[in-house]
Amino acid sequence: MPLRGLRWFVLLLAAAPVPAVGAQKPCVTADQASKLVNKEVCVTAYVYDVVQLPDGTRFLDVCTPQTPDDACRFTIVSLWEDHDEVGELGKYRDMNVQIRGIVQPMHGRAGMVLSHARQFSGGPPKFKPNPKLARGFSADQSRPPVSDPNLRPQGAGRAFMNTRDQETRPAK
Repeated sequence: MPLRGLRWFVLLLAAAPVPAVGAQKPCVTADQASKLVNKEVCVTAYVYDVVQLPDGTRFLDVCTPQTPDDACRFTIVSLWEDHDEVGELGKYRDMNVQIRGIVQPMHGRAGMVLSHARQFSGGPPKFKPNPKLARGFSADQSRPPVSDPNLRPQGAGRAFMNTRDQETRPAK
């Protein structure tokens, strides 16, 4: 009899819905995203136009044409150095897009940097190392960019168990 009850328990457990592990949050509108500064969110927006500046910086215009520029509270920016990773943005004109990234303050408004095409499918932005951490480092050097004791040769500069500082044992 106990084995029969165990079978029912296993069947019920197998039929129970399993919560999704790591399920992503739903996308928010550009107006809602402008209030979520320094947070990683998914933004859904309609791209009215793609504007390119002379220096190669591109903007996805997500505000209606009737909205004055100073009233637009959210923008999506793609820098020139990310051009190869992002690809052509003109194909997103007059389309609804979903972009995942970190909302940052940008010249009096909120915005998101589009640095890789995978952000359109919910992926992370391109990794950019912090230049302050690599200060004073050049690839021509033979030393690592950080002073990590784990990267030193073992035994170099040890004070403990130094072979020169041996004590003699007292005689019995």
